[in-house]
Amino acid sequence: MDIGNDQNAFVLGEGIFESLITDHLAGRLQSLSDYKQTVESIFPKNAPGELASYLGRVIEQRFGALQPDQMIDLSNQILDMVGHSEDVLPGPQKLLELQRDDAIRVRSFKRPQTSLSAAALLTNSREDPQLAVELRAELSSADRVDLLCAFIKWEGLRLLSESLATLKDHGIPIRVLTTTYMGATQRHAIDELVRRFGAEVRINYETNATRLHAKAWMFHRNSGFDTAYVGSSNLSRPALLDGLEWNVRLSGVATPSLLQKFSMTFDSYWEDDAFVPYDPDTDAERLDAALKRAGGTTAERMLGSTGLEVLPLLHQKEMLEELEAARTNRNEHRNLVVAATGTGKTVLAALDYKRLCEAAGRELTLLFVAHRKEILDQSLKTYRRVLGKGSFGEMFVDGQKPKVWKHVFASIQSLAAFGLSKIDPQAFDVVVIDEFHHAEASSYRKLIEHLKPIELLGLTATPERGDGVNVADTYFGGRIAAELRLWDALDADLLVPFHYFGVADDVDLTSIEWKRGSYDLEQLSNVYTGNDMRALKIINELRDKVLSTSMMRALGFCVSVQHAQYMAKVFNEAGIPSAAISGNSSTEEREGALAKLRARELNCIFAVDLFNEGLDVPEIDTILLLRPTQSSTVFLQQLGRGLRRADDKAVLTVLDFIGQQRREFRFDVKYRALLDVPRKKLERIIDDGPPGLPSGCQLMLDRVARTIVLENIRSQLKLNKPALVNEIKSHGLTALDDYLDESGRDVKDIYRKTGDSWTELIRRAGLISSRSPWEEELKRIGDDQLNEERELLKRVTRFLHVDDAERADAYSALLSTSAPRYAELEPRVRIFARMLFYTFWDNGGGFVTYDQGLDYIRANGYLVEELRAAFTRGVDRGAHAPRRLPLGLQQIPLYSHSTYWRSEVLAALEYGSLELGKGVNHREGVAWCPQSNTDALFVTLDKDESVHNPNTLYKDYAISPQLFHWESQNATSPTSPTGKRYLNRKEHASHILLFTRDAARDIDGLVLPFTCLGTVDYVKHEGSKPIAITWKLHREMPVNVFTSANAVAR
Repeated sequence: MDIGNDQNAFVLGEGIFESLITDHLAGRLQSLSDYKQTVESIFPKNAPGELASYLGRVIEQRFGALQPDQMIDLSNQILDMVGHSEDVLPGPQKLLELQRDDAIRVRSFKRPQTSLSAAALLTNSREDPQLAVELRAELSSADRVDLLCAFIKWEGLRLLSESLATLKDHGIPIRVLTTTYMGATQRHAIDELVRRFGAEVRINYETNATRLHAKAWMFHRNSGFDTAYVGSSNLSRPALLDGLEWNVRLSGVATPSLLQKFSMTFDSYWEDDAFVPYDPDTDAERLDAALKRAGGTTAERMLGSTGLEVLPLLHQKEMLEELEAARTNRNEHRNLVVAATGTGKTVLAALDYKRLCEAAGRELTLLFVAHRKEILDQSLKTYRRVLGKGSFGEMFVDGQKPKVWKHVFASIQSLAAFGLSKIDPQAFDVVVIDEFHHAEASSYRKLIEHLKPIELLGLTATPERGDGVNVADTYFGGRIAAELRLWDALDADLLVPFHYFGVADDVDLTSIEWKRGSYDLEQLSNVYTGNDMRALKIINELRDKVLSTSMMRALGFCVSVQHAQYMAKVFNEAGIPSAAISGNSSTEEREGALAKLRARELNCIFAVDLFNEGLDVPEIDTILLLRPTQSSTVFLQQLGRGLRRADDKAVLTVLDFIGQQRREFRFDVKYRALLDVPRKKLERIIDDGPPGLPSGCQLMLDRVARTIVLENIRSQLKLNKPALVNEIKSHGLTALDDYLDESGRDVKDIYRKTGDSWTELIRRAGLISSRSPWEEELKRIGDDQLNEERELLKRVTRFLHVDDAERADAYSALLSTSAPRYAELEPRVRIFARMLFYTFWDNGGGFVTYDQGLDYIRANGYLVEELRAAFTRGVDRGAHAPRRLPLGLQQIPLYSHSTYWRSEVLAALEYGSLELGKGVNHREGVAWCPQSNTDALFVTLDKDESVHNPNTLYKDYAISPQLFHWESQNATSPTSPTGKRYLNRKEHASHILLFTRDAARDIDGLVLPFTCLGTVDYVKHEGSKPIAITWKLHREMPVNVFTSANAVAR
């Protein structure tokens, strides 16, 4: 059958393409030997769409030269080839409408001027259909309508009033999402939508956090011919009639993936707590007040000002999860929270207190301590809004004294004057200390030593003090329980966006000595101090990037006092008033310089490693990075000095001066912290520009700087075993955690880069030489057995995910040579023994009994030691609080929000066992476990993150933190035994457990474990073979899982 050939009719020359390689194109490419050609494989999930698209173009081109009967014949031949049983009839004709003759109220359908199967761009030009006319036509045949609109006005709504009233008469549901953005919405229009047209309306009152400006309609039809409009038109008269508005019309036939994404995203917003149901009878006053505030010139943006319940934003939810994990999983009840000033630390503390009270089932006593009355006033208001209690709390400051002493907001000065001896050490269940970096002051230290609360929470923007003391080390064992990531703060619009410029400074640092993970500071200072060419380049680049150096407020970070003084001198000589300060400067010198910077009497201050509150100047709008920094902590602290919001600051300008670095220097560490991406993606991101930066942020490197950074990152990606062994040897540390902290490496570098174990690496580095008795015996017997020992050590990587304390303790105890025999174990511990066994050998490993396999592991002392270290590390770094499964499954030691291999889960649920003679090496996405009466659903979201593809159709995704859309296997129907079990779980008295992971393998190509989301209940379903089911989780999924599983919708 000849269907022609598109001949790849495009010009092959310099440029970018997305052309399917055919034999014809391959031949043309062979003739272009003087061109560098970049070719990649098509991701399997995208192949059907890309191949079908290509065939469609070819066939359409071929059809242009055929008669109608020839087109029909050729169409039916193609359909027959792909196994499609329906032939196109001669004509050809198409069905346009069906209506019931016996209907009492006949709907009058009007066809849009744009075909239901076509996509189009409407610009309100004379030639285009008018948007209002098209919308009325679309409404007439819709079976369900969704509207997402930033603001709604009556003069726009009335243009559609007749159509909307008809929908109400026929019981057609309408859902509307809107906002109080700019105060532009008219309440009358919202009231009419609800009362007159029967719409369900949900309103987002917190527009400063969500910044929703979208305008879109979707018309769902039972016929499957869904349509949608996305564009610039709000529901106002000019937008619908004659405004210069552009709107794209989407079609379920022409753009099915975009329609699916629209529907998924709308459902996700609809279930978001930020969108509050609106009832004109009860909520009109609240909406009026919110619109008035949003429309004012100085809109009030304080959290809770709408009168709504204060709900945590996603990043706050994640930090609350981390606090809960510290307390429940690691039994840590002194915890430190780090977040930049102005990013909602007090709101987080109040939400945390509310959760603690709910968990305790009573109102806990509280002491909130700060050093200024203004902080206490604002904090008390915040707690009252979060708790919904206007009379909550008492002040103890400036002569105000508490009477009840249950919930006290006190200044440290008032407490000291009152006398700590008068306060019962256990009087307060919860103690919160704001600006905890003051804790080394004697008054704070005495308070902390005196009080014995159930929970102590420290809040600070920076744990480092000006004198070099780190309060995280002093009071929290070096731990930070929860820290607001830069990425999250920028995404939530809590900080100003940054424009980062990487500039090559033409300095070669490769000959400077490298000591314990960093450059020799004295040598580095000598290279920079007095380097007039570099200083001139810094001044020239600054003048090129900054609007006016006389208006800027800049902070430059230098390597030494001498370097800072030199830079200040050079800047002053160039007419840029500047000063140098350091930890050696007196308080008066620092405060005087900062005051002059605020007043623009100085335009730049050069500092040496000052990140504490002594440099807290919100007005700083320019950061100069004048020394190489690879520590992510230091790098983010440097940026943080300029990210505070200020009245006349729209963006932070960052100039990072980059020289030729030693091989040991690592750009990947700081760029990963900045961009929030795995190391392996950095090469493409730095080369092509980072996708998905927070709104307003930019990252740009000049040509030379980009080359330096890319070569450095590529060298890190090519890390091999000899290089890693040499690096480990240079650090001289045998404890893995110590090495990771000092080197900045990730645990994956150890277990995944080389396919080795820590034991083997430090042995090769000569840091250990002894072997366990078993290992010595293996060495004596021969290399084969020794290789078997090495293979066993490599399996430590399968235990890096263990993140709940009970499992870690059980596994550790089972590895003891004095552990009881399997038959003597308690039933719950037996399950752990099976989980441990099958994590090593999912097919049983050829062992007859569990004792044989476990004894084989126990005999290797280094293996046991390394496994126990992995268990400890996993629990210590776990960010989620595991919870036991509900009644009916409590005897199974699986926890919601913990991570597991599929083999662990199936061993726990007794899908297989040595007794049953069946392994747990099951590879399907679903597993029915009759022994525990449980269906285990294993979902791999499987997004191709290497390229954004809008044509991907997703089957499994999170609608909200508690709702999950899932598709069954293709053979499952609602009437099948499996389908009935899914849809009538209570009738069958069975359980359904849901597990998810982002992808089958991580970016390094290694298999990923699943996160247990816990038990689920059926909500609704549609379709058959497969069945699309919406599940409701008994416990909200973790924030990081939701943002990943929901990313397909957003």
